[in-house]
This record gives sequence, structure tokens and C-alpha cells, in this order.
Amino acid sequence: MADFSRIAVLGVGVLGSQIAYHTAFSGYDVVAYDVDDEAVERARTRLGRLAERYEREVENAGAGARGVVERIKLTSDVAQAVSSADLVIEAAPERLSVKRRLFAAAGKAAPPHTVFATNTSAIPPSALMDSTGRPDRFLALHFSNLVWRHNIAEVMGTPRTAPDVYASVVGFAASIGMVPIEVKKERPGYVLNSLLIPMLKAAGELLTDDIADPTAIDDVWRIGTGAAYGPCEMLDIIGLTTAHHIASHGDAKQRKFAKLIKEHYLDKGRTGVETGQGFYTYPR
Repeated sequence: MADFSRIAVLGVGVLGSQIAYHTAFSGYDVVAYDVDDEAVERARTRLGRLAERYEREVENAGAGARGVVERIKLTSDVAQAVSSADLVIEAAPERLSVKRRLFAAAGKAAPPHTVFATNTSAIPPSALMDSTGRPDRFLALHFSNLVWRHNIAEVMGTPRTAPDVYASVVGFAASIGMVPIEVKKERPGYVLNSLLIPMLKAAGELLTDDIADPTAIDDVWRIGTGAAYGPCEMLDIIGLTTAHHIASHGDAKQRKFAKLIKEHYLDKGRTGVETGQGFYTYPR
């Protein structure tokens, strides 16, 4: 099995920043890449906020949580990010062309031993594997939002993923405190989103058809099932920008939901938990 010690994270948005921070918190050397200097500065802010959350929410994190941020190297140069990486985890926007371009650039710059993983929730890894130039060293590693709390990592290979690569990534996931979920074959949505997305779609239809407001929808789900969050709360956690992008590529009802998100929330700067306002308002 491969031995990972240096990790590169490509894309430092909501979930990418969590992956980078938690991996560094778990003791790995981490380099995090984003597209330009402005995005890198946003990433630095996200990482600082994560340190504050770890201090409040993660047992024994303490003052050391802030030091983790200083150990993460941030760059807008993809070649620099992957130049000595053992494992590259991609968390770029859910667009096939964007991911393929990023993997092509990283594949040319990374050492021959580097393993590549995509955090995509919707694109089959087989649609991306050739862009790295090493399909046998490519697979999907999918995290759930709020990784320190919802600590699953779904591992999904392709028919060309080498067994030792798959096993190494399962071991890596366990080493950072995740519960590895070994997905037996390719399926967009893995296990988690195959269960979650239909419920979120139903909530979107209830909103766009003006059947109930977010509070009522969430109350029904939480009280009726004992779940910790309602679907609108989950959408705020996921981020309304991501929800809008996914809904924009759905059927007619989903596109109507995307329009609602844009007009009532995104256009007003309400993107979810990250900005402190989405369907609900959150403390900053």
C-alpha cells in the first residue's frame, strides 16, 4: 500500500477548506490550492473560522487549533501545490470541464507515485480518470460537510483503480478519523447523496410550490424522523451556491427552485452558514 504523508487539496471552498484543515489537524503536511490570489485570501479566512469552530466543538482541540492554519501552505500555483504530493484531493466546483483541466495540469506536475482522488458528488470518477494520465492511481474520496462532526468518507474506485491504491485511500481516510465507506461500484451520489438528494429535491418543490415555508418543512422532518437537521438547514450547511448549481441542471421543477434560490437568497448575499445567512441567520 502507498504511504501518504504530503497531501495537496485542490479547491479551498466550503468543503475543500474543511478537508484541508482537518487533514492538517490530523498531522499531515498540507498544501492547498485555489485559482488566484483573491481565492487564496478567502481560503485563509475560511481556515481561520474553522480553527475557531474546532476550538468550540472538537474535544481537546484547544489553542492548537489556530496553529493548524499556519501549517497549511496556500498557493495559486497548481504545479507548486502538487510538486511533492503523495495524495491529491480535488474539491473544485462540480463542472466536468473544470475538473478535467485541473487534473490534467496537476497530473503533468505531480510525481509518478502520486495518487489522485476527487471529492465530486455527482460525476463518476471514470469520467475524470484519464485526465490525470494515471487512471490506475485515480478514484473518488467523498466527504460529508462538517467533516469533524459528520465523519464519513466514501471511497469509490473505477474498474481501472489499482487495488493497493484503493486500500491506501481507505487507510488514509481512517487515519484522519473518518469512517471509510467502501462503495462497491460506481454510482453518482455514492450512498449518502443517493439517500439525501431525493429529500432535498422534495423540500425544494415544497418551497417553489409555496406549500410550506422553510421552518415548517424543517420542523416536520426533524420532529417526524428525529433527524438533527431539516432539509433547509442542510441546504444552508451545504451552501446555497452549490444547491443552486445542482438545481440549475435538474428538471423543470428543480430549475424553478434554482431561480428561487438566486432571487431570494444569492442575489441578497445569503449563501448559507458560511456567510451567516441563508434560509436562516447564524452567529458569526
